[in-house]
Amino acid sequence: MSLDLHFILFLLLRMAIAAAFVVTASVITERSGPVIGALVATLPISAGPSYVYLALDHDAAFIAQGALSSLPVNAATIFMCLIYVVLSQRHSLLVSCGSAVAVWIVLASIIRQFDWPLAAGLVANLIAFSICIPLLAGYRHVKMPLVTRRWYDVPMRALLVATLVAIVVSTSGWVGPRISGIIALYPVVFSSIMVILHPRIGGPPTAAVLANSAWGLLGFGMAIAVLHVGAANFGSAIGLSMGLATCVVWNLTLWWTGRRKRLAH
Repeated sequence: MSLDLHFILFLLLRMAIAAAFVVTASVITERSGPVIGALVATLPISAGPSYVYLALDHDAAFIAQGALSSLPVNAATIFMCLIYVVLSQRHSLLVSCGSAVAVWIVLASIIRQFDWPLAAGLVANLIAFSICIPLLAGYRHVKMPLVTRRWYDVPMRALLVATLVAIVVSTSGWVGPRISGIIALYPVVFSSIMVILHPRIGGPPTAAVLANSAWGLLGFGMAIAVLHVGAANFGSAIGLSMGLATCVVWNLTLWWTGRRKRLAH
């Protein structure tokens, strides 16, 4: 087998695996309501596979550096969510989603101009979430209507994440860890939730999923920081495992805390 054919087949396999993760998570989101859906959506089901594949192709220093660039991008994502949540209450998908994605692109373009030490990335997240979590709180409690899936939903979600993985894997060698870390954090799951659910159930219920995701996204930011520290000190495999464990434990804690509050009332 030629090297080119081997690369293409391996890339297609990576794309298929990553797509399967995102499709499964988005189906769970549709069926479980905004709270559980938000916890699932903030797991590393899009960025995780991208980072795993980067780790297969690059050393631990590359992964650690990429995580430093990903950390402030997480702050850009919560601002993207805020823009969509506010605009979707009264505006169309095109206006609300388009504006949110445009804000993310602008913020990501600014972020890529700088070298981000760990402390600066953590401060950026602290400031962003301190602003956005209180503003999103009033949009969280909306009942999720029944969603009827259409034939193109699964292929579209699969195509989105597969394309992201292909871009990250195929360009990482020449764009370097900083740009790879930014691209890997593009919020594919949130974008697909907007595009699929907004036309079907309306802006406010779709916005509720994103509003409920704020605390989970904060944990995801901490997981990126843990990934950086773990990869830099113990290697890529341990760093990725530590980051995943941080996400899972954080989201389970959020679920358990929310469940206790509901039972108390």
